[in-house]
Amino acid sequence: METPQQLIGRRTVLLGAAAGVATGLGLGSPASAAAGPAGMPTYRYLRDALSLPLSHNPTGEFIFPCIRGMYDKLSNPRARYYLYYAPHENPGGICVAFADSLAGPFDDYSGNPLIDNRLPTTTVSHVSSPHVTWDAATRQFFCYFHGENFTTRVARSTDGINFTNETPILSTRLVSGTSETSYARVFEHSLPGRNNKYVMIFMGVRNGRRLFYGWSPNGWDNWQFSATALVNPEPDGLTDISGPHLVKRNGTTYVAYHGNDGRMRITEVGNAFDRETHLGVFHSPIPSDNGRVAAPSFGTQDGVSYMFYEAGPRLDARICIAREV
Repeated sequence: METPQQLIGRRTVLLGAAAGVATGLGLGSPASAAAGPAGMPTYRYLRDALSLPLSHNPTGEFIFPCIRGMYDKLSNPRARYYLYYAPHENPGGICVAFADSLAGPFDDYSGNPLIDNRLPTTTVSHVSSPHVTWDAATRQFFCYFHGENFTTRVARSTDGINFTNETPILSTRLVSGTSETSYARVFEHSLPGRNNKYVMIFMGVRNGRRLFYGWSPNGWDNWQFSATALVNPEPDGLTDISGPHLVKRNGTTYVAYHGNDGRMRITEVGNAFDRETHLGVFHSPIPSDNGRVAAPSFGTQDGVSYMFYEAGPRLDARICIAREV
């Protein structure tokens, strides 16, 4: 098997004209394709997504944005777009805010948190890092979140607000040698020979923070997990990477993520998750980001791509909106 370093040399960086039309993972039009690795758009800070005070803000920081369009899923949504987010430190809490435009600003929900650390079967120190997926087959929203840091759970909802039936699906015991498994995002993506509909990309701690993956036929149960990391930090010259998001462009599949140097990178993993081609930095912090941009979530409105992201040091971060230039 090729090493990550060999994989880097096997492919060249994909630029500009190589980019095709983005698929449903929220990236921009071909007109924006000359910007960076894999034709990623150039994003420019637009505004902070949320205005203080918030209805639930126990720790003064909030992270891991997940943006979802609701206009085509619910008959009477509170707004066109729901932004899920959470504080991290104890007790955490899964929250949501609403806007009719991806440009924001978003109005915080007075009933936050949607999910707190007092779960139906246990109480944990905190719950955080929400990622919400629409399952069209069951017409339900699945919310993935962690609590503790070594356990990822899923809950379900018909309206994107009221989540029930919390179920653990991932823990360190399922990925050998890891001491943490968290910050999971789940996407529809079929892998050859796996009989799956969904994949999960998550951070695992094993000699540094690196990205692992799992797969499931329905997004709810029967999850299986690879013991081999999908993306490693060493080819980027880093020790830790996290906050992954699956990206489909150019007829192939990538993972966007952030590193311990505060910048966001993109790596091609291929449609079969059989590659690790590190393509470099696609977004760096500006002064107002206080040295760190992280945990991207993408959306497209009227052909324009937006990126929601964490800005600022870990445990002292806020959520910002950037728009493609």
